[in-house]
Amino acid sequence: MKKHNMTPQEIVHELDKFIIGQDEAKKAVAVALRNRYRRSMLPEEIQREVTPKNIIMVGPTGVGKTEIARRLAKFVASPFVKVEATKFTEVGYVGRDVESMVRDLIETAIRMVKEDKTKSVEKQADALALRRLLRKLTGKKDKPQGNVLGNIFGNQVPGQQQLEGPKDTEEEKQKKQDLYSQLVSGELDGKEIEIEVEDTGSGTQTVPGSGMEINISEMFGGIIPKKYKKRVVTVKQAREIFKQEEASKLIDMEQVKEEAIELAEKHGIIFIDEIDKIAGRGNHGGPDVSREGVQRDILPLVEGCTVATKYGAVKTDYILFIAAGAFHVSSVSDMIPELQGRFPIRVELNSLTKEDFLKILTQPENAVIKQYQHLLNVDNINLIFKDDALEKLADLSFNVNETRENIGARRLHTVLELLLEEVSFNANGEHQMIDVTIDEEYVLKHLTKLVKEDNLEKYII
Repeated sequence: MKKHNMTPQEIVHELDKFIIGQDEAKKAVAVALRNRYRRSMLPEEIQREVTPKNIIMVGPTGVGKTEIARRLAKFVASPFVKVEATKFTEVGYVGRDVESMVRDLIETAIRMVKEDKTKSVEKQADALALRRLLRKLTGKKDKPQGNVLGNIFGNQVPGQQQLEGPKDTEEEKQKKQDLYSQLVSGELDGKEIEIEVEDTGSGTQTVPGSGMEINISEMFGGIIPKKYKKRVVTVKQAREIFKQEEASKLIDMEQVKEEAIELAEKHGIIFIDEIDKIAGRGNHGGPDVSREGVQRDILPLVEGCTVATKYGAVKTDYILFIAAGAFHVSSVSDMIPELQGRFPIRVELNSLTKEDFLKILTQPENAVIKQYQHLLNVDNINLIFKDDALEKLADLSFNVNETRENIGARRLHTVLELLLEEVSFNANGEHQMIDVTIDEEYVLKHLTKLVKEDNLEKYII
């Protein structure tokens, strides 16, 4: 399901498939997203007055802050970027400028729109790619000829490109037909051929002082000739390369840019993580000056401004900003008041309980247990987890987080890697399917170190 007009209940329902708990945060992002749709339905003069209600999430690491925002963007097909506030520095200092987050967003939007356009011309592009491959395999130059593909694609190949030359003998025509049949069936997929591909690794330069990248070749249109390089690839790879090249020729990039800018402006989501790291701690001077500087640089973006990108000007007025941080040392009130005011919705995310760990292991569609089962199934290992093993794993993960650094749900990956290390190392796929049952006894045996430390904690005063 990918649509911009999902109801809040639908959004929460989708999030529930991947994230356990955190109902308050889910509702907050669901309402914020729905409000963008509601705004789009208003008269234009009222639309200009309605701005997004940005959200700040407060909670320890590993409880789902990033995952909520990422999943939200994914199933509503919104351009999404995650940035870490600590990577930015005050203007005038060495580091990334804050406007680069908007440029990253427009790059994501360009990719999304281009992928969508590519799908719409996929049939024609594949036909043209097959024509080029056929001529490559017959040792002839790539030029318009013949009509072998016309029978398959209803003469809809752009420009009526043909494969059979007017002077081709019957033998040559039959050879082309046979080659074409082999290409379509995949018989030649593994054959290696040498092709020329466009060299896209050059021509992009960064404008000093702005952080903006420009493509010199694009600026001067067709004045600067394109560079090509030779590559040895399989027929299957060549077909895909030719297909992408032909699709690019069929797509109107100016239209792609226009649609991408509109998509980023109206539906873009920027997730600023570790925002607590740039919040002051109640004192003045020293590094806090730089932290406040970064906040003041971020402020215009959240308030609404225009950022110059290589694709055109992008307005940030209606981009949804979601900030997140643990705020162990500092608090939201330590941020500059102007920035606080631009994040009117604050939600607290709870630390994970033992019950949450148990649910995370099995309930989500991408549950960690299911991931390991699929991975080891590749090497003919059928992992079977008993209920008592799952409960013990949840219990151990929770206790390790309580007694050491609390890294939230990520602790499960650490524990499971240790638990399945021996199985993963010895599995090689050179045997019939083997059942490996994981019960509580197996957990206690293979996580001896964690179990001992867990027991010792009871005696530490």
